[in-house]
Amino acid sequence: MTLDYRPVPLAVDSDIHSTVAASRFDPQRRTIRPIGVYALRGLASTGDRLFALDSIRGYVLEIDPKTDNTTVVNPSFVQEFTDAVGLSVDGDEIWFAREHQVLWCRFTDFTPQHFVTLPYPVNGIAVWKSTVYVSCQKAGYILIFDRTSGRQITRFPAPGVGAENLTVKDEELWVSDDVEQTVYCMDRATGEVRFSVLTPFASPSGVAFHNGTDADESVLYVSYAQEEAYIRDDPNNPEFPYQLTFRDRTFIHPLHVRYLPEQQYTLSNGYLIEMSYVEEISPLEEVDITDLEWHIALPADTPRQTVRSVEAIGIPFTERIKDGQRVAVFKFDIASHQGFLFGWKALLELRGIKYQLKPTDVERIPALSLEYQRKYLVDDDDLAMDTPLITAAAQEAIGTETNLLRKILKIRNYVYDRLSYAIKPHIDTPEIVWERGTGSCGEYVGVLLALARLNGIACRTVGRYKCPPYADRQNIPLEPDFNHVWIEFFVPGYGWLPMESNVDDVIENGPYPTRFFMGLPWYHVEMGKDITFESIQTPNQSLDVSIGDLAINHVRFTILGELPTD
Repeated sequence: MTLDYRPVPLAVDSDIHSTVAASRFDPQRRTIRPIGVYALRGLASTGDRLFALDSIRGYVLEIDPKTDNTTVVNPSFVQEFTDAVGLSVDGDEIWFAREHQVLWCRFTDFTPQHFVTLPYPVNGIAVWKSTVYVSCQKAGYILIFDRTSGRQITRFPAPGVGAENLTVKDEELWVSDDVEQTVYCMDRATGEVRFSVLTPFASPSGVAFHNGTDADESVLYVSYAQEEAYIRDDPNNPEFPYQLTFRDRTFIHPLHVRYLPEQQYTLSNGYLIEMSYVEEISPLEEVDITDLEWHIALPADTPRQTVRSVEAIGIPFTERIKDGQRVAVFKFDIASHQGFLFGWKALLELRGIKYQLKPTDVERIPALSLEYQRKYLVDDDDLAMDTPLITAAAQEAIGTETNLLRKILKIRNYVYDRLSYAIKPHIDTPEIVWERGTGSCGEYVGVLLALARLNGIACRTVGRYKCPPYADRQNIPLEPDFNHVWIEFFVPGYGWLPMESNVDDVIENGPYPTRFFMGLPWYHVEMGKDITFESIQTPNQSLDVSIGDLAINHVRFTILGELPTD
């Protein structure tokens, strides 16, 4: 089965700006920003009318997706809907939840009617004919009730660990999870997850299918609700006239889904991005270097990342292939008191990807080849794999588990349990990191590599940067605060799968989300797989300076527009 909610393709690069401007009126790419709302915690559609729930104001809203025009349909009953979550509309009935209660009312009378009370708070509701689906994060289940009697019929395990909103389309139950940053497509009769897809923004808070301008065109809308930090003027404090504070950020955006069952992954919203990596020669001390070769890895073509073009900045480069990866090689001399710029600019298509492998899919995989054993099960980067501390941790991490997917997930969770994230100016070896209990993304990678390789799982480092994850901040320069690395692990008979290095402990001591286990959001840029991202050398190998002694790097991203998912 292929689901393809396909937007209009972008034009050629020379027409990008006019194409992006036109796309603002495309229902498949237009962000809806309802007027006067604070936090959307539910989304529903009757097919031609789109409704949302503002839980802070208690507004049930009808929203025009083309213009953002917003109408409060319950002006005399806002108190009854304050702090409400979840939203489902069926005929003339509105279903929602407050705290532990599932409630309903009619458009002609907004007085809430009680349906059922749960032991824990309710998060989402979907109504389909004689059936009511209710999600409950604390219970860990989606509960199914008979609409007439209120009797519980059955229940499904919740697919994620966060608060989940629901909608039904034909035989499918669609679930958005705010912590997982994921939308799941489930069989509404059995609860089996058919596939899942990453959302382009964090904190999804509602999901609904809505007809676009064409009656046959169905748009999958997802709402988002979170707080964002910003700096505002403080005229009452002339000494420090600026103040850091927070504000509500809520909107609705189409989710594009491309499910490829044969390849066992899904692709979601993608963006055309211009990335520049530039080095500024600025030596800390006087140097004279001749015939210097400066190698910088280039972005790679992957199932979720397409390199449209690469061009030189400052001075030309030649391209080499090293271990299957593209590398830009610059050649020049450096004399005392010189200063100049060089690097590359790439035009990239980046999309979210989520692989759909299950533990049962890897029960009968072939053995890892001798070539991969020699290359990816060894200590080739000061991983401390022969130290008692790390070997003991590797054994404790998996216990008696033998399934490859379960093993790598147990290793990830074991590391997440025992380390906390902290930025360091340098990378320590895994045994030092383990004893200290904190680490940067690079140090997490070192520990994950060591424990996985000791357990027979081939893995490698991938990086090197993330575009700032603000998909709606287009055509302005964005600069990342840090570089970033993560890992890929190898499944024989299938290939390499990504796993985020940063700890995902949004819930203290778990359960941890699996959003970036076998998945990457659109803003990760893949380069430098199996190879050093950047290196320098001379013909006689006489260098006694580092890259940091010679140059300052400048990294810039510009999001040019949203892409179709094909």
